[in-house]
Amino acid sequence: MDVWRSRPPKQTVAHGDGASGPLRLDQTPPPAPLVPAHMAPQEGEMPFLDHLEELRWHIFKALGAIAVCVIACLFFTGWIMDTLLLGPTRASFFMYDVLRLDAVDIVLQNRTVTGQFFAYFGTVIAAGVIIASPAVVYQIWSFIEPGLYPDEKKGLRFASVFATFFFALGISFGYLIIAPLALQFFAQFQISDTIVNEFDISRYFSMVLTWAFGAGILFELPVVVVILAKLGVLTQGMLRAGRKYALVVVLILSAFLTPPDPWSQVLMAFPLMGLFELSILLTGVVERRREKELAAA
Repeated sequence: MDVWRSRPPKQTVAHGDGASGPLRLDQTPPPAPLVPAHMAPQEGEMPFLDHLEELRWHIFKALGAIAVCVIACLFFTGWIMDTLLLGPTRASFFMYDVLRLDAVDIVLQNRTVTGQFFAYFGTVIAAGVIIASPAVVYQIWSFIEPGLYPDEKKGLRFASVFATFFFALGISFGYLIIAPLALQFFAQFQISDTIVNEFDISRYFSMVLTWAFGAGILFELPVVVVILAKLGVLTQGMLRAGRKYALVVVLILSAFLTPPDPWSQVLMAFPLMGLFELSILLTGVVERRREKELAAA
């Protein structure tokens, strides 16, 4: 009885015709099915759900940074409203002297019950987002960095730093150049002397923020081009060949972002074309660095 219990259980094996039978002692069990290499879990690889969890925490941290900056802006709302946001409504705004504009005071009115309320908190939130933009970019970089190779990290580290710089530069350009030009153009444009230009406060705040954020996004062009060049999507030759088309696109964007006068359009087109030329130079730097790395390898 003890000998019988100590014997291993019978194993069956499938024959070529589909039948199965007991596995003899001189036979070996069939090998386990092979798993493709790309489906097998790799060492150090994070599962998809863990990626989602990591992304969720980075989003929470970015939103937390924005919330902290918004709360901090609540303590400086007087300066943000009176000096920063309402500054272009006064003829004494310093940029009018820099641009040599014959400025006039702009009258604002509130025509809705909740106009000032939403304008107030919308401006505070926008200011908090601008101040927290470096922290937001850092969280995006922290999420992307672990999946990059060392050479890719070097290039995208440059992009993450300069993304914040160009975004702030674009917002400054939109606030200091585009907004004063557009406001004075529309404030002094009249089809009849009997019509007085008085702007609604909600429309004024939304337009100023749109001009500022729109310029900030457009100024990200060099960063986007560098990333695409690192990925091999764009080359310096492609950008040089498309220079004439870029000029047309820049003029169209300038016409949308500025008042309908040639001076404002040209003033907006110059920095955008400068950014495009800077993108061509940066793409050449990326390509030469890649060629050196390939030659060294």
